[in-house]
Amino acid sequence: MPLATINGIQLNYQVKGSGDLVVLIMGTGSPGRVWDLHQVPALLEAGYRVCTFDNRGIAPTDECAGGIKIEEMVADTAALIEHLGGGPAYVVGTSLGARIAQELALTRPELVRRAVFLAAHGRRDALQKALSEGERELDRKGITLPSSYRAAITAVLNLSPASMVDQMAAQDWLDIFAFSKSETSPGVRAQQNLDDFGDRLSAYGKITVPCLAVGFADDRLVPAHLAAEVAKAIPGAQYVELSDCGHYGYLERPDAVNSAVLDFLAGE
Repeated sequence: MPLATINGIQLNYQVKGSGDLVVLIMGTGSPGRVWDLHQVPALLEAGYRVCTFDNRGIAPTDECAGGIKIEEMVADTAALIEHLGGGPAYVVGTSLGARIAQELALTRPELVRRAVFLAAHGRRDALQKALSEGERELDRKGITLPSSYRAAITAVLNLSPASMVDQMAAQDWLDIFAFSKSETSPGVRAQQNLDDFGDRLSAYGKITVPCLAVGFADDRLVPAHLAAEVAKAIPGAQYVELSDCGHYGYLERPDAVNSAVLDFLAGE
C-alpha cells in the first residue's frame, strides 16, 4: 500500500480495480485491509475501483497519538478522494467509519455520490457510554485481561449468538480474538477517545446525498435502533436491518452485507 501526504499526514492507502471509485472506511482500531476479506473482492467483481486505507491512528498511517478529532478524519477522507481524482465517490463506512462517512456526506456532499453506513449511529446510548469508560479505565490502570477472557468478551460484544452455535466456528472466532494484539497503541487510544460526541441526528437532517443505513440486529456495541435513527434523520435515506449479525456483521454475514451495499450502489 502506498504512503502519501494526504491532508498533512502520511496516509497508507491501496487502490484496486477500475471503474467508479468506492472508498471503504474502517472502524476503531482496525486497519483498512480488513475489507480485503470479503467486501473488496465483491466490489471488484461488480466492476468498481476500490480504495481501502488506514485511518489516522493506525500505523503505518500517522498515529497522531497527541489526539484526533473527527473533523480531521473526515478531512483525511475528503483529501484522499481528491487525491484519487476528485470524486464524487461511493463511500462505505462501518462503526467509526460510518460516522466519518456520515459527516463527509454532510460537509462535503460534492465528493459523495452515494453513502452506506454500516452500524450507523448519530448518538450513543447509556450502555455504549459505560463500555467506553470502562475500557478507558482499564487502560489507565494498565490492566490487561487474560487472553481467553478477552477473547470471550470480544465475541460477546461483537458477534451474533448465531455465529457461536457451531462449536468449531465459535472456537475459530475465539482463537482469532485470543491471538490478536491485546495492547492498545497510542493511535488506537486516540481513536477510542472520539466516542463522546453528543447527538448529531438533527444535523444529519441537512444531508442531501442518497444514503443507506444498515443495522445489525444483534449488535451490542451499536444497537440497530441507532442505525434506524440515522436513516430516519436523513431525508430520503433507506434503512436495512440484517439478522444474525453482531457488530462484525460484515465479517459474519458478508454475502448479505455485500448484497445490500451493491444493490444500493447500483440503484441510481
